Amino acid sequence: MTGTGIFTGILEVAALCAALGYLGFTARAPSVLRSVLKTFSVAALAIAALGQGAPLWLILGLALCALGDYFLSREGEKAFMGGVGAFALGHLAYVVLFLGHPNSDLGQIWVMPGLGLTGAIFALGLVMMPILAPRAGDLKLPVLLYVPIILSMGLAALTLTGPALVWVVPAALAFMASDVILAFETFVLPTNHPLRRYAPYLVWPLYWGAQAGFYLSFS
Repeated sequence: MTGTGIFTGILEVAALCAALGYLGFTARAPSVLRSVLKTFSVAALAIAALGQGAPLWLILGLALCALGDYFLSREGEKAFMGGVGAFALGHLAYVVLFLGHPNSDLGQIWVMPGLGLTGAIFALGLVMMPILAPRAGDLKLPVLLYVPIILSMGLAALTLTGPALVWVVPAALAFMASDVILAFETFVLPTNHPLRRYAPYLVWPLYWGAQAGFYLSFS
């Protein structure tokens, strides 16, 4: 194994360890260690992808999501807005990555099983918009702009074919699911709702698993 391969392997293990470590902090109050674990678990994948000469849009998507993780690990509306902006750009980077791949075929979204998933994604958007809009308050506009960006990433993933990309669609769906759960936790569930105790432990594995799936598929 080359020096680059060893370094990449170390980063991958470190990213996994940080992701597992963050599970114990996901429902805790903001702290330096919490921010470091959350940010590093995806930033390490971005660095590993860079070292392997992976596509620029993969590296950019991972890096932007790591930045979003840092913002969302802090408190306050400005931090939340920074996280929303970083993740929106990260989703768009993945859209470019997927649609620009040689194995991308737009026709896949109009035939089964892609057609069924396409319909489900559109239905999800139609359900989320009226639920979130009246509950997002001052954040209504950025939240409603974010929803179609999430959906576009999922639709772009459906265009990909080939055995090497088998994890892309499950990863994209997991990413979308994590965003949906987080949105309901943030804007819909009452403060004392019992599901709030479990939501963070669903969001994080789905989200980090999605990032790892994209990394493994394109790097």
